[in-house]
Amino acid sequence: MRLYVTNTSPFARVVRIVVIEKGLSSRIELVTARTREENSPYYAINPSGRVPYLVFADGTGMEDSGLIATYLDALDGAPRLGAPQAADPWAYGRLEARARSFTDGVSVWVREMRRPLDERSPTILKHEVARAERLGATWNEDIAHPIMQGPLTMAHLLLFVGLDFARDSKMTDLEANNPHLRQFAERLRAMPSIAATHPAST
Repeated sequence: MRLYVTNTSPFARVVRIVVIEKGLSSRIELVTARTREENSPYYAINPSGRVPYLVFADGTGMEDSGLIATYLDALDGAPRLGAPQAADPWAYGRLEARARSFTDGVSVWVREMRRPLDERSPTILKHEVARAERLGATWNEDIAHPIMQGPLTMAHLLLFVGLDFARDSKMTDLEANNPHLRQFAERLRAMPSIAATHPAST
């Protein structure tokens, strides 16, 4: 299989972490995609131009980080990154959706900042910082939920990559004012799969 990613996409990073966690590195070739540029050859592979994108031996492809991660997690017949078996699936789903929403917002801010200065929207930038700070404060409480204190799940990964993306992009210091969130982030940063997929390490 071939996995198209970019070094900076937090959602591609989620899938790259899953590849390592599930011991699939020898089965998956990582390819850096050229996105957001006119006439990129990548668009012939994935017309949407988004990453991550998983291509199978027969040429068919799969888009969406959640879908790809779920597929890879199940390859060995022992999926472990979804809702914990003993947990209320709706409680887990709420946490995963909130984590994805958080990282979506950080991604919008980063994309806006990458535009030329005269094309940036101050309204969007301000809105996304405010959203991130609200969600950071909410997560500072939600991180005590038994699911978030338990084994690694997609909710953990989605929240963490957003936190790291916000920190690396100097969007806002969410960890300084949210000590429980900071402890969560520091715990995950110690994981080999997390360290190996940081943009500075790849």
